[in-house]
Amino acid sequence: MSKPMIFCDFDGTITTHDNLIHIMKKFDPPGWTKIKDDILSEKISIQVGVRQMFSMLPSSLKNEIISYVIEEAQIREGFVEFVAYTKTHKIPLYIVSGGIDFFVRPLLEEYGPFDGIYCNEAEFSGENINIVFPNGCDHHCSSQGCGCCKPSIMREYLSEGTISIVIGDSITDIEAAKLADMVIARDLLIEKCEEYNLLYNPFENFHDVISILETHVGVKK
Repeated sequence: MSKPMIFCDFDGTITTHDNLIHIMKKFDPPGWTKIKDDILSEKISIQVGVRQMFSMLPSSLKNEIISYVIEEAQIREGFVEFVAYTKTHKIPLYIVSGGIDFFVRPLLEEYGPFDGIYCNEAEFSGENINIVFPNGCDHHCSSQGCGCCKPSIMREYLSEGTISIVIGDSITDIEAAKLADMVIARDLLIEKCEEYNLLYNPFENFHDVISILETHVGVKK
């Protein structure tokens, strides 16, 4: 019998907005919007762009940035029920995020534990913030600049008989979507799925996600 395994994005998927973009809008370092646009248009890699944007912010803002994100971030409707659903049915749930550890882990803490949380990391020891990428691309990845390489993480866990399910919303999820057996998408990821002729199921909240899983994977509440 096939076993479902879920790989879920964080920013803009579990949260209602992209925390990276909200940080940049709030602290507004000069030139960040062009870098963001270059990432979305795939002119530069996610890794290069994210590192460039954060390198424009001084490390002295650490506590202010963390407080801002934790105060402003909102968890998408139905996430609590979705996590409970995966636990009830023993469906492995991995959080794979292009976000940064200093806000991803605190925001997820009350909802776990999860089977794994993968994200980028921030260093505040220098004058400006430095982003490091502990979850890099394996030799199968065609991008080689993902930052947190979601398909590489997926390949660590997938085996014969596994149904891989990707839930996401943006450009950081497209390579994972190409590898997945099922894609549950919103926002820009829908556009990218259509661009690459990938089948997907649209969602707005995690109640929708549960319904999609019940319908297509056959695991009822």
